[in-house]
Order: sequence, then structure tokens, then C-alpha cells
Amino acid sequence: MDFQMEIEPQKFEIYVDGLDHPEGLAFDSDGVLWAGGEAGQVYRIDDKDRVSEVTNIGGFCLGLTFSSDDELFICNPKLSAVVRVSKSGKASLFVDSAGGRRLVNPNTSVFDSEGNLYVADSGRWLQDDGYIYRIAPDGNGEVFAGPLAFPNGTALSEDERFLYVALSTTDEVMRIEITRGGKAGDMDIYVKDIDRVPDGLALDETGSLYVSCYASDCIYRVDPQRTVQVLSYDRNGIILARPTNLAFGGINRDELYVANLGRWHIARTVIGRSGQRMVNQRRGDTT
Repeated sequence: MDFQMEIEPQKFEIYVDGLDHPEGLAFDSDGVLWAGGEAGQVYRIDDKDRVSEVTNIGGFCLGLTFSSDDELFICNPKLSAVVRVSKSGKASLFVDSAGGRRLVNPNTSVFDSEGNLYVADSGRWLQDDGYIYRIAPDGNGEVFAGPLAFPNGTALSEDERFLYVALSTTDEVMRIEITRGGKAGDMDIYVKDIDRVPDGLALDETGSLYVSCYASDCIYRVDPQRTVQVLSYDRNGIILARPTNLAFGGINRDELYVANLGRWHIARTVIGRSGQRMVNQRRGDTT
């Protein structure tokens, strides 16, 4: 592959190692990183980079996200459910159905500021039977969008007007308008040819979208004008090794953390741009 990249893969460091093929990761409001393992492990990485297994919920932990109350929500396809986990490690079922449909392959989710959880249920590979669900704080849910081609990573714009969704089997990212009533409005393909198998999404404060690609060991950056730039590509698949979910962390939220399902580590690099704050990182804001 002949192209310019913003960050050479050797600029990434292995932040923590020895995890069980991590896919999901998220920061709590204290800036502590949490991650999941493929056998249900829920990991906490403290400020001294020490890893502890807080609990094990069984199944396979995919996307992680925190609510505004700093509770952790985990998509788990083997349990066909979204599981809520307190910081003490207490786990409970949050939702396993929505809109009269059972969850099939819950993959990632993201909260809005009102406590609604948008869940990407990927469905079956190459069957184009995935859905996005909108789950109210009380656990009642409805179909937001679908069927879609393996909806995977999700990101919510800062103004909460748009939901971005990676479509893994078509190498695209879709943008879905969110109306004032919380329904899906206009849908468009935000960017095409994000090769191959776009998986995780994250936004920075400028509105640039970061897309990790599982099958090409590559991360793209898409600016608000939809110009696509290769952020980094690891041709050897060693540091970026089947990258999945992304999260911004560090004191200034200018460090990009990458889960690598193909190995046992989380990688990070200083990116020079601050990530958009998630809802749990806005605690204490006044309107």
C-alpha cells in the first residue's frame, strides 16, 4: 500500500498487555480505562497502568460505554444482551430485547445526554439483518433504524443531531439524523471505501471521525468535509493488530487508545487533538 499516513505505527506504544483479546474499551469519569475480554472479563486499568479483573460476566465483551452516572454498559453477543456493571463489579441485565425483537448480536452502544442508549445489533454476517435500537433509561426500547449491513461501531455527534454507524460488510460509515422526537431522520452514507471491515468509531472536538478497520490493521481519520486520511497503518499487524474499538484519554484527552482483538494489548499514541467528551465526562456541566 502506497500512501502517506499521519502517524507511523511505531509511534504507538503498548499501553497494557496480557488481556484476553480485548475488543471494547472506555474511560470512566475519573479517567480510568476499562476494557473487556473474550471470555467475559471486565478489566480496570488504574493510573499506574496496573490491570485488575473486576468481574467476569461470561460470554464475550464487545463494546463498552459509560452512562452519565458512570455505570458501565457492555454489549455481549454470546449473552444476546447489554449488561450493566457497577464500579464494584456488580453485574445485572439491562436489556435483551427492544421493539418486540430479541437482540441477536449486540456489538457497540453510545449514550446521549438524556440517558438514551443507542445499541448497534450487528445481526448475522453478510445477512444485512442488523438494527440500531434506542433504549430509554428505564430499559424500554424501540427500533431506531434497520435492517442494515452489519452495523458495528457507533459515535454520537457533540450536538446529538447525528449518529454515525460503521457498516462492516460494505466498508462504509452511515450518518443518521436524530429528530427532536428521537426518531431516525435522513440517512446517508457519510464515507465509502473505508477498507476493510470498519469496526470502531470515535470523534474528536473538531468533528473529525476516526475509524478503525479490523481486516486491514488500519485507522482512518475523516474530517468534517469528509476528506479521508490514513491516520496509521501497520502492515505487519503487530502493534495495530485487528484494531476494534477506539477511545480518547489522557489529561487533555489527546491520547488515542486502540483495542486489538488480534493480540493481547491496548495500544496508545499522542494524537495532538482532543477527543470529544462522552456523557460521563460532562458530569457537572451546567446548561
